[in-house]
Amino acid sequence: MAASELYTKYARVWIPDVEEVWKSAELTKDYKQGDTVLHLHLEDGTELEHKLDPKTKNLPHLRNPDILVGENDLTALSYLHEPAVLHNLKVRFIDSKLIYTYCGIVLVAINPYENLPIYGTDIINAYSGQNMGDMDPHIFAVAEEAYKQMARDERNQSIIVSGESGAGKTVSAKYAMRYFATVSGSASEANVEEKVLASNPIMESIGNAKTTRNDNSSRFGKYIEIGFDKKYHIIGANMRTYLLEKSRVVFQADEERNYHIFYQLCGSTHLPEFKDLKLGPADSFHYTKQGRNPVIDGVDDAKEMFTTRNAFSLLGINESYQIGIFQVLAAILHLGNVEVKDRDSDSSNIPPNNSHLTIFCDLMGVTYKDMSHWLCHKKLKTATETYIKPIPKLQAVNARDALSKHIYAKLFSWIVDHVNEALHSTVKQHSFIGVLDIYGFETFEINSFEQFCINYANEKLQQQFNMHVFKLEQEEYMKEQIPWTLIDFYDNQPCINLIEAKLGVLDLLDEECRMPKGSDDTWAQKLYNTHLKKCVLFEKPRMSNKAFIIQHFADKVEYQCEGFLEKNKDTVNEEQINVLKASKKFDLLVELFQGEGKVTSPTGPPPGGRTRLSIKPDKARPSQSSKEHKMTVGLQFRNSLQLLMETLNATTPHYVRCIKPNDYKFPFTFDPKRAVQQLRACGVLETIRISAAGFPSRWTYQEFFSRYRVLMKQKDVLTDKKLTCKNVLEKLVQDPDKYQFGKTKIFFRAGQVAYLEKLRADKLRAACIRIQKTIRCWLARKKYLRMKSAAISIQRYVRGYQARCLAKFLRRTRAAIIIQKYQRMYVERKRYKRQQAAALAIQCILRAYMARQQYQALLREHKAIIIQKWVRGWLARQWYKRSLAAIVYLQCCVRRMRAKRELKKLKIEARSVEHFKKLNIGMENKIMQLQRKIDEQNKENRAMSERLSNLEISHTAESERLRGELNRLRGAEEEARNNANRITTLLEELARLRKELEATRTEKKTIEDWADTYRHEMEAMVSELKDQNNLLKNEKNDLNRMIQEQGQLMAEKMQKALEEETKQLENDLNEERSRYQNLLTEHLRLEERYEDLKEEVSLTVTVPKPGHRRTDSTHSSNESECTYNSEFAESEESSRGREDVTKAALDMSLFLKLQKRVTELEQEKQSLQNELDRKEEQFQRARARDDEDHKKARGAELEYESLKRQELESENKKLKHDLNQMRQSLTGNAGAGMAAPGSPAYKVLLDQLNSSNEELEVRKEEVLILRSQLVSQKEAMQHKDEKETMTEPITYAEDLKNLNDAGEVTQAYMGLKETNRSPKFLRKPLEVNELMNRLRAPTPDYRELNEDGELWLVYEGLKETNRLLESQLQSQKKTYDNEVEALRGELQSMKEENNRQQQLLAQNLQLPPEARIEASLQHEITRLTNENLDMHTDDPSKYRECRLMVLRRMIDLMEQLEKQDKTVRKLKKQLKVFAKKIGELEVGGQVENVSPGQTVDEPIRPVNIPRKEKDFQGMLEYKREDELKLVKNLILELKPRGVAVNLIPGLPAYILFMCLRHADYLNDDQKVRTLLTSTINSIKKILKKKGDDFETVSFWLSNTCRFLHCLKQYSGEEAFMKHNTQKQNDHCLTNFDLAEYRQVLSDLAIQIYQQLIKCMENILQPMIVSGMLEHETIQGVSGVKPTGLRKRTSSIADEGTYTLDSILRQLNSFHSTMCQHGTDPELIKQVVKQQFYIIGAVTLNNLLLRKDMCSWSKGMQIRYNVSQLEEWLRDKNLMTCGAKETLEPLIQAAQLLQVKKKTDEDAEAICSMCNALTTAQIVKVLNLYTPVNEFEERVSITFIRTIQTRLRDRKESPQLLMDTKMIYPVTFPFNPSTVALETIQLPSSLNLSFLTRV
Repeated sequence: MAASELYTKYARVWIPDVEEVWKSAELTKDYKQGDTVLHLHLEDGTELEHKLDPKTKNLPHLRNPDILVGENDLTALSYLHEPAVLHNLKVRFIDSKLIYTYCGIVLVAINPYENLPIYGTDIINAYSGQNMGDMDPHIFAVAEEAYKQMARDERNQSIIVSGESGAGKTVSAKYAMRYFATVSGSASEANVEEKVLASNPIMESIGNAKTTRNDNSSRFGKYIEIGFDKKYHIIGANMRTYLLEKSRVVFQADEERNYHIFYQLCGSTHLPEFKDLKLGPADSFHYTKQGRNPVIDGVDDAKEMFTTRNAFSLLGINESYQIGIFQVLAAILHLGNVEVKDRDSDSSNIPPNNSHLTIFCDLMGVTYKDMSHWLCHKKLKTATETYIKPIPKLQAVNARDALSKHIYAKLFSWIVDHVNEALHSTVKQHSFIGVLDIYGFETFEINSFEQFCINYANEKLQQQFNMHVFKLEQEEYMKEQIPWTLIDFYDNQPCINLIEAKLGVLDLLDEECRMPKGSDDTWAQKLYNTHLKKCVLFEKPRMSNKAFIIQHFADKVEYQCEGFLEKNKDTVNEEQINVLKASKKFDLLVELFQGEGKVTSPTGPPPGGRTRLSIKPDKARPSQSSKEHKMTVGLQFRNSLQLLMETLNATTPHYVRCIKPNDYKFPFTFDPKRAVQQLRACGVLETIRISAAGFPSRWTYQEFFSRYRVLMKQKDVLTDKKLTCKNVLEKLVQDPDKYQFGKTKIFFRAGQVAYLEKLRADKLRAACIRIQKTIRCWLARKKYLRMKSAAISIQRYVRGYQARCLAKFLRRTRAAIIIQKYQRMYVERKRYKRQQAAALAIQCILRAYMARQQYQALLREHKAIIIQKWVRGWLARQWYKRSLAAIVYLQCCVRRMRAKRELKKLKIEARSVEHFKKLNIGMENKIMQLQRKIDEQNKENRAMSERLSNLEISHTAESERLRGELNRLRGAEEEARNNANRITTLLEELARLRKELEATRTEKKTIEDWADTYRHEMEAMVSELKDQNNLLKNEKNDLNRMIQEQGQLMAEKMQKALEEETKQLENDLNEERSRYQNLLTEHLRLEERYEDLKEEVSLTVTVPKPGHRRTDSTHSSNESECTYNSEFAESEESSRGREDVTKAALDMSLFLKLQKRVTELEQEKQSLQNELDRKEEQFQRARARDDEDHKKARGAELEYESLKRQELESENKKLKHDLNQMRQSLTGNAGAGMAAPGSPAYKVLLDQLNSSNEELEVRKEEVLILRSQLVSQKEAMQHKDEKETMTEPITYAEDLKNLNDAGEVTQAYMGLKETNRSPKFLRKPLEVNELMNRLRAPTPDYRELNEDGELWLVYEGLKETNRLLESQLQSQKKTYDNEVEALRGELQSMKEENNRQQQLLAQNLQLPPEARIEASLQHEITRLTNENLDMHTDDPSKYRECRLMVLRRMIDLMEQLEKQDKTVRKLKKQLKVFAKKIGELEVGGQVENVSPGQTVDEPIRPVNIPRKEKDFQGMLEYKREDELKLVKNLILELKPRGVAVNLIPGLPAYILFMCLRHADYLNDDQKVRTLLTSTINSIKKILKKKGDDFETVSFWLSNTCRFLHCLKQYSGEEAFMKHNTQKQNDHCLTNFDLAEYRQVLSDLAIQIYQQLIKCMENILQPMIVSGMLEHETIQGVSGVKPTGLRKRTSSIADEGTYTLDSILRQLNSFHSTMCQHGTDPELIKQVVKQQFYIIGAVTLNNLLLRKDMCSWSKGMQIRYNVSQLEEWLRDKNLMTCGAKETLEPLIQAAQLLQVKKKTDEDAEAICSMCNALTTAQIVKVLNLYTPVNEFEERVSITFIRTIQTRLRDRKESPQLLMDTKMIYPVTFPFNPSTVALETIQLPSSLNLSFLTRV
């Protein structure tokens, strides 16, 4: 396919830009052949017509697909050109924060100007052992590749680090050296790697300075060779330096500094050792103040000086030499301040007594006169005479500066020589890795001699780089058998010839330096005459005759000729040097100049350089010394550069190109212009061009098939994938020159992969469109069918509804007609009846009205007369009542005024506390009084009502009376008629009476209104009182609710605090376990180291003795073992010596008496046993009656565990102290003979071992004493502990529920605080006290109390007092109860003590005589110990006296015990002799022809009958001399596989324990100790020998745990005897308490467990990454992206590739092996949890370091793999072991790869989902997320910043990677065995025939 065909619409291209160098654009129209303009659309939305060059017609560069942007390797890009490289680097640097990128064989490193957490030890471990292409680009990957190639190819390596100043060269070189030091380590204890790293701060202080481009710029080049031995451990190093910038000593530009060491000195003037240097601040010296900025932000020069001095000390430069170095440096600073004055135009002088020159002379040990003279004069030599000539001031100043530079250069060389000497190793160097940290190409406004030399060196390095790249390309083509075509690449040999060839620039410069009157101008003219117009690379500036231009490979550089000759000569006044050499006080100064006449250079390589270099320089001629003394700087630099190139050519180079992203040191800021300049200068683009000229894209056939399978048809797929790929390519790409088929790979031209990717994307897009079309059609049809079905259903229901509506309408119409008929009839009938009734009513009403009117008229006349009479009387009475009411009203007003005054006083009193208390106290009484007042008012109201009713009755009577009077008046009517004259008077009287009646009515109404008002007021007052009552009730309810809520809240707080405390204690316990197990690991490592040292000492000093065995250093049993062996041997020899003929005449009666006595003792034992069983039954019945007695030993056990924990903590602290002391002694006495006997380290080690043994013995005795005391007291403390531990929490819980106010809560809370002794709960009581103080104040604010919600405390004040009295009463009662309980406890303890004494007596009677004595002694010791402890608490002085007496008593008892032991041994020997004699007699009795004494021997035969009928007791008997054989056959030579398959699990542990039981039965202390010690040491030995075999380690872990469980199960402690049978309880140990050895075995089990984990980790490590990440478990989900030169591991499962099935098979193997070995289920769960943690941690770490793995499809693969692991856990019933939780970070990382990552809601979901990942891990995954297909999208920077903002409040570790070396603390839960010891049979395969079952 032609390249022009790719320029279609929507294709993206790069066009040049002034600001951004390159700008992206998109074609809006297809390009056709012959078009001169491209129609483009820029990213900012503007349209552009890009004109093509009419001559070349070159089209703009095409842009790579988005899925290839951000690739790890630039060679993986489809289009290889400058804009693609620049854009890829920018995207990785800015968007993904990735500073490393591969470009073929080159690692491009961009300086981030920020500290990144990617250089830790965890990152080093992650890159160690990995292939370079399998991990993301990193300086560690380059270092690992060099280290691996050195070991694999047996060839020396070099890492070439280059770049501009400030690009990060020194840091990159430093990290590479750190990687080597960490990964390889040193072969000895001399810490060579630390010395190699310590050389960095020294060289930075004396060779680095601040420039305008870099705060720590290296002003010299260096090449460090790190030497390795045959095991590839670091043994030493060697350093070469190149071209130190000496001019910086005397001159610095603005914003620059001198070398760091000067400022470090000036910053440390306060130190006492620097007072003699008479230094001051940096601003006071000429050599340090010229830059006018002596401070670097963030750098403390005083601290840096401390680091430098430590580095000097570590490299062996002692304090006196360091002071000498600082003395020379201070002298240089003072020399710079020496002021030279003009004497005349041709001479100068230094004033006498110049202070700085005086200090200089004092420091250097020279005379003031000589130095001041030769600073202003020089010596001229001719053939005959010598002249001393004065020099002018300018020359004198230059001479002074030249001397300063020369002294500093000499000091620099001297320090480099001593650093090399310190790093030199006596061991033969096998290979080395060189790290070259050299300056990059430089160009400034003014370029001088230094820039010329730097660019010359870069020309040579670029040539070597080009040749190496070309060579690699050629080798790749030849290996794949691709036709080789010559690739044109830039060759800079002409530029190199211009510089170094004959009559070159350097040659002419040296020639001019040899001329007497040579100058820079004459040299420039020679250059013009020689090279101008003859060499195209040499040019002359137009406006200058003192400069020249050279066209370098990177750019044109203009050099100023001024100063070239002077710098090349590097002259210094010889007389000044002679003055310095004459110094007799300063030895270091003499050393600096003692080699002045030799062939050395301050910038040349030091003597005694590398070893194992095949290329050697020519030997120097004898007559060459005088000429070489005058070697110029240019010649020296050329020679050293030639030697460097020979070294690099003899090694395999690795390239690191450092890029400076901007000139302003801004973090993560990318300047495209500066980056392109450096990319062009460092050769990266040249590498790209060479690759693009051939076949840059390379695919394996498998990768090509997997990626482009979608472009193939089914018929094209053949079984041979190579042939399939060929057939498909021939169809897809018509031009055969665009690709080539190699042996294993397909090679493509540039752009062909992009074309294939376009075809693949088009095919996938077409497939997507077809799938979308089909799905949309299916969805539309489904929608149509649903709509059709819905329409039919709707029609059916609508029609039915309409029919029902019609029928309903017809029924309603018929019913309406009937209703109308009856309604009309009803209306008419109703109207008629209503009219009839109305007529009758009108008639009735009218007639009644007329009658009433007539009657009323008569009645009025009669009543008017009566009323007149009564109204007059009533008016008189009303006047009297009004007067009386007025008087009463005045009285009310006066009383009201007085009541108001009284009310005011009462209100004032109401505000006081006392009144308020009284008010509160009598509140209910007042309410009742108010209620009674209300009742009285009601009574008064009723009385008033009765009065009114009486008035009405009287009024009625009066009315009757008036009626009678009316009748009388009627009678007198006739008389009234007669008295007509009196009518007028009567009428007037009647009018008056009417008026009075009206007044009376008005007054009555007034009275009624007053009564109503009074009644309403009373009702209002009653309602108000009711409201106040309700309010008080509500307040009371609120207070009760508040108290309940506070009580509930306090209970919740207490519960939460208890939970947190429990959780914290669990965490502390786990941390303590982890620390303790780490200490055990460290102890094991030191033990192994001590063993190795011991073996080395034994090999170097003496030949090892054949019978020597190493025992556990934890126990001091070696001496006792040796003593035991010697005593046993002596006793055997003496017994054999005493056997003679006299033994034949033995007294057999004695034997028969002994036998009879044994029978009687056995009967007595049986009776005592029966008695003991009866007592035990009674005891069991007593325990059944009391349920709390089941937890009898709990308190003592807890106390014992706490004491044991304290003891372990103290031992841990002592071990840490001893470990630190050992480390200090080892580091302080480094050397070859440090481990020899007599050396300080050896003595310290032995002393500490002896002290540890002594301390351990003391600890043993103390623990035994304490434990015996605890065991004796645990039954006495039983009832008290149980009541305190069991009843108090219940009481607290019940009391807490019953609390109703804060005072009770406070009291309960205080009581609980006193019980728990916790300082956390002190706040609430203080708050209550504070509130009470506020209430007791003189004038409390009632409203403030109400506002704070504390009003209820006032009401509770009296309750508080009552409770206090009650609590005092209860405390007195409790004290009385406690005293009674204590008396009862003492009585019970006395009873139990009596029972225990009886049991001990019974047990002692059952024991053999020797064991009985031992038991009685032990009991006596326990009793005395208890008495001592009690006495110590009572009277310490008596305790000391008694203790002395006890010690004497114990000594006496021990002497008696020894005597008894001797007696027992003698009796045993006699018994053996008797038994032997009896055996002989029995054998003699069975012979046919016997002597007549046969009848005498017959009664002896029944003696053997009890032995044959005796039951086995589960013990194995062995002889002392068979112990080694037992250990050898059972431990050292045992094959675990045969035992695990054929025998019961844990058989070796059972056998060892049965042997131990027999030794315990015999009460043989020595035998028990030696057996346990031999067992422990043998297990350690076999694990040391076969520690890498999982089966062996698992087998002995299981047996060690089983042995430990047996020691617990048969220890006799009730806590471990709960699940035992009666027979197993009978088999418990009787004589020895092996709790100490249980701890030792537990420590041994921890060590075996950790070794098992390491063994599993070594097996699983190679499988995890391949099986969990790289292998495609679900085929076809993830496609293979185009890869670069450094191929990654293929995800296709080839032969030998690990898959997930491999991991599952290995896990099954681990699990089945542990199950076969009988490992405890709980221990298996812990092992599986650790396995899954390793799998999750390694997988997640690799995911975080591999950009190609962070994709959506890979997240699906990981989740599927995790689901398979979970399924494995379900199959093994291990889901509850915590293994799944260890995979949670990996699961969340996989989910993070798959979730949507766009909106804020997505960010919130991610933050809540990824709680097991740290913020750094989440951001890292989002930055690394890479789309595999074009349909995926990258994560935007805005979204990542949103995530960071949301997670910034998280408090977590900033560490990126998980700790793969972390091991969870292991525990060994007690697991009793159901196997009966007496049923165990010894298989013959174990060769244990020497053991006898007992």
